[in-house]
Amino acid sequence: MRYAVLFPGQGSQFVGMGADLFAARPGLLGPAADEVLGWSLEELCRDGPEELLTRTDKAQPALYALSYALWESFQAVADAPPAAMAGHSLGEYTALAAAGAMDYLDGLALVAARGEAMAAAAEASDPSTMAAVVGSPDAVVEEILAQRRESGGRIWAANYNAPGQLVIAGARADVEWLVAAGKELGLRRVIPLTVGGAFHSPFMAPAAESLSRAIADVEFRDPVVPVYANVTAAPVTDIPRSLVSQLTGPVRFVETLEAMAAADIDTFIHLGPGDVTAGLARKIVKGSTVMVGDSVATVEEVAAMTSGGGTDADG
Repeated sequence: MRYAVLFPGQGSQFVGMGADLFAARPGLLGPAADEVLGWSLEELCRDGPEELLTRTDKAQPALYALSYALWESFQAVADAPPAAMAGHSLGEYTALAAAGAMDYLDGLALVAARGEAMAAAAEASDPSTMAAVVGSPDAVVEEILAQRRESGGRIWAANYNAPGQLVIAGARADVEWLVAAGKELGLRRVIPLTVGGAFHSPFMAPAAESLSRAIADVEFRDPVVPVYANVTAAPVTDIPRSLVSQLTGPVRFVETLEAMAAADIDTFIHLGPGDVTAGLARKIVKGSTVMVGDSVATVEEVAAMTSGGGTDADG
C-alpha cells in the first residue's frame, strides 16, 4: 500500500470540532496557539458562535491547527510514512507543516495572516462571490466563462474539485448571471455558495501582496514527504511562490489526485474535521481505498492500517 494524506480546507469547520484533541494535544492547541492567534482556539471551536467560527480569519487557523494535531496523533502510531501529501486550499499549509517544510507555530501565524488578508481583500473589492457548477464538463464551463470575460465580465474557474464539480468565482453580478442563465447555457446545475468573496481568483490580488510580506518572515525547509501544490498539481519546489499564486489561481485538486494515482498511490487518508477530501478522492480516483481520520480514535484506527505503506516515494 502506498498512501497519501489529504488535509481539508475552509468549509469543513463546525462548532464542537476537535473536542477530544484539546485534551490529547494541549501543547499544540493550548496557550502557545492562543498566544499566536490572540484569541482562544478551544473556546471558539467548542462554543462558537457559528457566525464567528465560519469567518475566513477564524476558520482557517482553527482548521489548520486541528488538522495538524490529528496528523501528530496519526504519525505517532502509524507504521509507515505517507508517500505524498496535499491539502485543499488552506489544507496545503497543513500539508507543508506536516511534511516538516515549516514550523507548526510559524504556519499557524501565516495561516492567520492569510485569512485576515483574504477577508480584507473581499471587503475592499467590488462585491464578489462563488458558485458550484455540478454535472457539466469543465471544458464547457471554461468556454462559457471565457466568453463572459470577453464581454467584460469578471468570472473564473476557482476549484477543480472533482469530475463534474467545478467551483467558479468572480464579481457578484457575473456569478448571479451564471446562476440565472445556467440552464439556458446548457449547464446542469449552478449552485450559489455562501462565502466571503471570490477566493482563488484575481479578486484576491491584494491578499496575495499581503501574504507575500508575511511569507518573507517564515523559514521554509525541503519537505520530507512530497507535497503536491494546488497550482501545479505536482510536488512543490518553490513554496513561497506556490502559496502566493494559490490565492489568485485555481485549486487543481482533480489533477493533483490523478498525479498521485499515476505515482502508484492507491490509498488516500483524510486527516481533519469533516470528510470533504475523502469524498473528492472517491470521485476522482475510482477504486482507490479512502479512509477518514477526524478524531483521536479514528486516527488511531486508520494509522493501524498503514503497515507497509508509503515508503520509497519520490513524488
